[in-house]
Amino acid sequence: MKPRCDAVLMVGFGGPTRPDEIRPFLQNVARGRPIPPARLDEVAHHYEAMGGRSPYNELTFRQAQALRELLARQGSPIPVYAGMRNWAPYVKDVMPEVARGGARRIFCFPLAPHRSEASWQRYQQTVSEALAELGDHALTVFYPQPWHTHPLFVGAAAARINSVLESLDGAQRASAHLIFTAHSIPAAMDQTSGYSAQIAETCGAVAREVGFDRWTIAYQSRSGNPREVWLEPDIAQVLPNLRGQIAIVMPIGFICDHVEVLYDLDIEAASIARISNVMMRRAPTVGDHPLFIAMIAELASCDSIKYRED
Repeated sequence: MKPRCDAVLMVGFGGPTRPDEIRPFLQNVARGRPIPPARLDEVAHHYEAMGGRSPYNELTFRQAQALRELLARQGSPIPVYAGMRNWAPYVKDVMPEVARGGARRIFCFPLAPHRSEASWQRYQQTVSEALAELGDHALTVFYPQPWHTHPLFVGAAAARINSVLESLDGAQRASAHLIFTAHSIPAAMDQTSGYSAQIAETCGAVAREVGFDRWTIAYQSRSGNPREVWLEPDIAQVLPNLRGQIAIVMPIGFICDHVEVLYDLDIEAASIARISNVMMRRAPTVGDHPLFIAMIAELASCDSIKYRED
């Protein structure tokens, strides 16, 4: 498959790479958002507990390298870049590099499987602002069609779950309950985006792929106004209901194992599971699984939503 583009730009959230970057990074994330200062302090401590850094950028670069290598093997050795919304390398700093490399048709791949104003739209806004700042109107960017039920994404997620199931004996597998998690968002935002419906479609497809009928959707990492209604149930509410059972947690709404997975699930949720007498096993995110990387390569080669910056 020959890509319709001459460069790929993977657009990610970004994360701090050392302790002194944590607070400035969180200020970037919170700018213009009604996030209580106490919540930012809490999240800062999460990063500190994880060694004062996030693996997000490193993991995204790994995905970009895997895509670069796959495209080369497929006979399409085009450049693959990674730019972040909230921390260096910022999209606005990467875009001039893309232009200097001669690319004019850029496939932008926001690293968010489910679309809402809090994720997909803000990634698009970041790209739009970077293009406006660059002022190069010869550049055309393309975005993928929705891919939350793409067979390769579903297959990658199913493979991650199967890796956990293989570690259980027959009786444990027979009694295990699968919990899919995604980042919670305000209910009002969900009504205008169909975010929760997209998540349900993904989870249903993945559950069918692994042949599992005992599954639940839970949300995590709420960070907004406490008086606002957000999507529920939270995973902290779901785990105690599985007392004495095995819970396999799959963070389907996250593409790599960054702090909201490593802390919110592996530390906070795992602690609730222990207290609730639940044996919790967390499946890896899709990350750089070959099927997921193959999906990005395929989308770069197919008809995408054209979006021209004039």
